[in-house]
Amino acid sequence: MDNTALQECSVPGDVLQTLLSVSNSSSLVKSLENLVQVCKTAAGREDLAAKNVIPTVLQLIQSLPYPSDDHCLTLSLRLLRNLCAGEVVNQNSFVEQNGVAIISNVLSSANLSSEPDSGIICVGLQVLANAALAGERHQHAIWQQLFSEKFVALARVRSQKTCDPLCMIIYTCCDGSPELVAHLCSECGITIVKEIVKTAAAVDFKEDWYKLLLSRICLEEPFFQSLFCSLESVGANENGEDTERRAEIFSTEQNLLLRVVSEILNERLNEITVPNDFALYVFGVFKNSIGVLNNATRGRSGLPTGSIAINVLGYSLTIMRDICAQGTLRGSAEDTMDVVDVLLSYGLIELLLCLLRDLEPPAIIRKSINQAEDRDGLSSSTSKPCPYIGFRRDIVGVIGNCLYGRKLVQDEIRRKDGLLLLLQQCVTDEDNPYLREWGIWCVRNLLEGNQENQQAVAELEIKGSVDVPDLARLGLRVEMNPETGRPKLVNIS
Repeated sequence: MDNTALQECSVPGDVLQTLLSVSNSSSLVKSLENLVQVCKTAAGREDLAAKNVIPTVLQLIQSLPYPSDDHCLTLSLRLLRNLCAGEVVNQNSFVEQNGVAIISNVLSSANLSSEPDSGIICVGLQVLANAALAGERHQHAIWQQLFSEKFVALARVRSQKTCDPLCMIIYTCCDGSPELVAHLCSECGITIVKEIVKTAAAVDFKEDWYKLLLSRICLEEPFFQSLFCSLESVGANENGEDTERRAEIFSTEQNLLLRVVSEILNERLNEITVPNDFALYVFGVFKNSIGVLNNATRGRSGLPTGSIAINVLGYSLTIMRDICAQGTLRGSAEDTMDVVDVLLSYGLIELLLCLLRDLEPPAIIRKSINQAEDRDGLSSSTSKPCPYIGFRRDIVGVIGNCLYGRKLVQDEIRRKDGLLLLLQQCVTDEDNPYLREWGIWCVRNLLEGNQENQQAVAELEIKGSVDVPDLARLGLRVEMNPETGRPKLVNIS
């Protein structure tokens, strides 16, 4: 008896005859291959819907011995996936014929071994994903069958092929359903997302469903903190205060979660208004990560770097930059406190000015300082290098965005002697691409509509300056303080 005969022995006669007749084929495998192709068109799906093929295919899947006949099972699942691709009659029939439970059993069987069959799982999830697109009834049927234990087991399959359709199913089910979002972010449900993040960290992701899911949970809903904590968070508490742990123990998963959330926020600045709790928590993570600067060397690349702690520092900083950018895009009413105001109330500007002062000057100014030190015999003060290319630029970006239309921030920077410090950022710097542009944006927002700041800059005196061509074109020049050996910028216009 050949393989074809063995395959067909396990299949009920009426099921086999129906498939052979519908496909006009002589064998089960050939029948499935032909029907898979037919279902790639809307007309083909509609024709097979009229012939009520879904119950037959589901019976076939139940009768096939797995894993001994995984080829026919894969073909059957592909056929079912294609049948449910946008054809509502087939999608309805799939749910009515208990298709969700049947596919759930297949997924469980393929996931039982020490090395799960990612191919079978992938196609099975694609079947459910196509069915979920049909509407609320289909979504609830899938959710009731798979939440939460089976979702967790599937999320633990470390395969990109399974991660993408799983994210599609969960996002589609939750989209427009606050009830299911609450289930997903509950104490037992958050484990599903945690395992998905671990899988994406291990094998990456290809489609946008992962980002859509994280956007919903982390940015549109207030569940970023619980997810971050479930990944062994060492960030900050809800008030943005430091924890007692150290930045070195941030996990790889936390690092990559921040990276993706940063990308999402940057891509959807005009669409998403982040909750205050999210902004404060990220600020706390940032504060908890700055300890890495104590031992950091000059970064040789932008984000991501080879250090988890530096990546966490950078991604939390870029998230805050984009949060503060939302205020510049939308504006804010003077009688309301927006998310930027909340961050400011927790000392964001003071912290960033301190970090900026502790950094060594931009490269073009360092060269001028070195020339002056060689000439005058002054010794360099201790300062910290940028831990990644763009760190200084990102700090200046956050400050510049916070300054936009906020006189209180303008005045705070003047009172904290930050005017010269920010003027010093209006230079090109090989370690910080676009620093000059961000610096000019920052100074523009610092001076606009603020007579006190404009007067303070205008009154800068020119004494013993060091010529720097890039600064001269801006009407500025470096001046060395002979007592401290520290540089500052003065107005020469």
